[in-house]
Amino acid sequence: MTDVPPSFEFLPGDADSPVILHVPHSAREIPADVRSGIVLDDAELERELDHITDAHTAGIAEAAARAAGLTPWRFVNRLSRLVVDPERFPDEREEMLAVGMGAVYTRTTHKDVLRPDGHDAGPLIERYFRPYARAMTEAVAGRLAATGRAVIIDVHSYPSAPLPYELHGEGPRPAVCLGTDSFHTPPGLLGAAREAFAPCGETGLDSPFAGTYVPLEFYGKRAEVSALMVEIRRDTYMTEPGGPAGPGLSRLASALGALVDAATR
Repeated sequence: MTDVPPSFEFLPGDADSPVILHVPHSAREIPADVRSGIVLDDAELERELDHITDAHTAGIAEAAARAAGLTPWRFVNRLSRLVVDPERFPDEREEMLAVGMGAVYTRTTHKDVLRPDGHDAGPLIERYFRPYARAMTEAVAGRLAATGRAVIIDVHSYPSAPLPYELHGEGPRPAVCLGTDSFHTPPGLLGAAREAFAPCGETGLDSPFAGTYVPLEFYGKRAEVSALMVEIRRDTYMTEPGGPAGPGLSRLASALGALVDAATR
């Protein structure tokens, strides 16, 4: 037996819903054998988790699923992104390698050493990254088979002030940043998101974070797979960097639920 939770969880929604709420960065859990490869002491690691974790986003997605007229499916990472980051490319295509934040991080949000130089990312990629990618691919394929389309809505958050690791931190930091892809983000989905999140403050586009997550099997190939990244500025719903949620959470969950409804129609 082990006290380590499953790496991820796929929570079923309504059979007729094409929507998958994807929550990749909400957890803080790190298995003991993975923890041993991280050079930070316990206090330093807790501080890093405060900065790097998209705190409470799983709760926002859960409340949105309850609020939606047709329950969306939810794919939730149950381990910290410090184990692996399932949204990175696992090879040289990943621009975040420049700051030590490929699929397996070697540097912290403040550019300090997280794992020693020469760390072999291979075992973590095989144990955690590839099974996650396969399961997400299967989840999307399931929605395509059942409904003829799939809508991936990525639920993230980001700090109100730029962290040193950010490659594009000099741009606007709106209350809600909508990350898009030229192939997979149709205008109707983007418009629905702007409308849904209007009560939550200013929405912006692709700043400070851009792009969407689509499994590589479908990326750039299947227009029936649409995708949007929702990046919520943390001061709108929680105490930064790693504190409790506040009243803004329910407003954001309602807005996300409204987006789910619009994407389902």
